[in-house]
Order: sequence, then structure tokens, then C-alpha cells
Amino acid sequence: MRCRSTMVMMTALAACAPKEVPVVEVAGECAEVYTGKICTWAQMKGDSVVAVGADVPIAFVENAPEHADMTWPPTASAVLALPEATQAKTGLKHLTVYWESMGHPPAPFLTPHFDFHFYLVSREERAAIDCTDLTKPDALPGTYMLPDVELPPDMAKMTGTNPLVGLCVPQMGMHSLQHAEMEGTTPFRGSMVLGYYHAKPIFVEPMISRAMLMEKAPFDLPIPELAGLSGPYPRTFHATYDGEKQAYRFTYSDFKS
Repeated sequence: MRCRSTMVMMTALAACAPKEVPVVEVAGECAEVYTGKICTWAQMKGDSVVAVGADVPIAFVENAPEHADMTWPPTASAVLALPEATQAKTGLKHLTVYWESMGHPPAPFLTPHFDFHFYLVSREERAAIDCTDLTKPDALPGTYMLPDVELPPDMAKMTGTNPLVGLCVPQMGMHSLQHAEMEGTTPFRGSMVLGYYHAKPIFVEPMISRAMLMEKAPFDLPIPELAGLSGPYPRTFHATYDGEKQAYRFTYSDFKS
């Protein structure tokens, strides 16, 4: 009799125990680029955001054209919204993707690479950037700099400006790079670039060489603390490669204000 009572009590307690909230993946936008489909996504646990990011197929990397026409401002290969339900809680609004077939100045970045700008501002705010405001932030993370870059004659003629103050590009913003990479003598592999405009942070950008992506290996790019933001932003970036899906998964997590 006592055993039966114990079993009844245990069953009742199990029924009353809170259920584990599952992690649910929410789809963002997708775009077909160079025979690969890039898609944004988010993972939610109830009302909390676990992670956000993008899936980048290796076909996109492999089939990017060897030579791409240079335009000014540069033309994005894709512009994709992050899931709307997560934007306020993560700070990340949308993603722009660029293929730099010949790289670009400064010298360490003159190697074929991809720019993945994850913006902390709206599409409209980004599109309005014309680089007439050349105000730089009062402070940068300790290992970063915001250089003024002299352009070669052909690029200076195309852009109509020289130097590029703070590496400001219309419809992108200023680009802050790490001292060690700017002073390097070998082609870079992968870097977390920080974007600014109106002296405020506006994007976090994994800038990744084609050679590194072709290794199909996981990697991390540290994100420093960003002064001047009033809302949340991610503190961690990790990339994994799924051999079965033949795609990278770029993941941002650890969102804090």
C-alpha cells in the first residue's frame, strides 16, 4: 500500500514539474548567390534569443567569379534581414554580403575575400550613409584603429576622394581594423571588422579570405566591447562547417547591452 502511495505521489510531482522549453529555429531571409543559397536564422528559447546568424554554402564561395567589376559604391551580392522577432533583443538588423575578387587596400587585404556586414542599424540608415560626416568615435577598442587610407590612382579616380578617411565607404560606413593586421606583411585570413558612422558603432563584420573558407574548418573571431551603443549586441562569433550540408553556419550569441 505504501509503495502504491509513493508511486502516485511521484507521478503527481512529475506531472507538476515545469517542462523544458525547447529551442526553436526561426527563419529569416534567403538569397541565391553564385549558385548557393545564403539564409539568415535565429534560435529562440521561449522569449529568449539563443543565437542568430547565417548559413553560407560552400558553393557560394567556390563559384564566386574570379574577376568582378569594381563599382562605387560597391554592389552587394546580397542584402538579407535577420528575423524581425529577434532584432530588438540582439541589436542585429540585417546582413550585407560582398565579394572582393581582388581584395582592397590596405595592403594586407589585397587578397580575394568576402565581407559579411551584420548591421546594428536599419537598411534605411545604412543606405543613407554618404561619408560626408567624417567624425570618428572618441574611443576604439584597444587593439583597433580607424585609419585614413591612401588609394591607388585608379581607385582614387573612381571614388572621387583620397584618402578614404576612416576607410569610409558610402552605404557601408567607416571600417575599424586591428593594429596587428594593418601592420602585417602577409595576406590576412579572417578578421572581425568594426563599423562606425556618426561616431557610433553600426556593424560587426566577419571579413574572411576565400582561402580560409575553402579549408572548411571551424573558427572563432573575437568581438570586443563596443562603446557608444545603448542597446544589446553579440559578444561571441563562431563559425562551423557542416560537411553533410556543405555549408558554413555563422553564429552570434551572448547578447548583452
